[in-house]
Amino acid sequence: MNIAIIGYGKMGKTIEKIAKIRNHKISLCYDETPSPFLLKNSDVAIEFSQPDSAFNNVKICIENNVPTVCGTTGWMEKFEFIKKICIEKNGSFLYSSNFSIGMNIFFEINKKLSKLLSPYSESYEVKIHEIHHKEKIDRPSGTAISLAKDIVNNRMKETWTLDATKKTKNQILILSKRFENVAGTHVVKYESKIEDIEIQHKAHSREGFAIGAVIAAEWIQNKKGIFSMKEVLGI
Repeated sequence: MNIAIIGYGKMGKTIEKIAKIRNHKISLCYDETPSPFLLKNSDVAIEFSQPDSAFNNVKICIENNVPTVCGTTGWMEKFEFIKKICIEKNGSFLYSSNFSIGMNIFFEINKKLSKLLSPYSESYEVKIHEIHHKEKIDRPSGTAISLAKDIVNNRMKETWTLDATKKTKNQILILSKRFENVAGTHVVKYESKIEDIEIQHKAHSREGFAIGAVIAAEWIQNKKGIFSMKEVLGI
């Protein structure tokens, strides 16, 4: 399989390494929005760039019939436009806020836990603590937002906030911190007067995300539609 890597930072370089280990060829490593000419020899594109360029990167790939796997977060206000383009072009698009296999299982654990606790939501405060490297631009992380949305969808709380000073009883507080040389930690804590329940996912390196992204790129071949890691993992 010929893979175009769009976004050639630390994550892109890790994806390149993993893809080669899995016997794929790299047709393109690019840090800007590619032209159709550059994409012509690619079977799939893996996009890990920046929030301000992700939309254009994904759009040009789908418009040129290149199945696209995207892990860039912080651009979700344009996500519906991409879905519309993908449907119109009969394209292939797979998005995840986190490609780690363990993290996607963690998502399901959090969904189940929040659903079980939802009848008792008045008794529990909910906090999400996320830590990432200083180069990460968006805050909070897309993963933290996904975790919060799953809790909201189960009617445990109504919304989320970053502002601890104005947080209400029906909000999830997301604590977002940035440090040097960390791959990513997410903690979800349900606190009451009588007990705490806490679940945690800690990434040790970028390789877990890269492996998941390459597996997703392998999976999307010969498929049409809009997908997530749930379909890839059969969840």
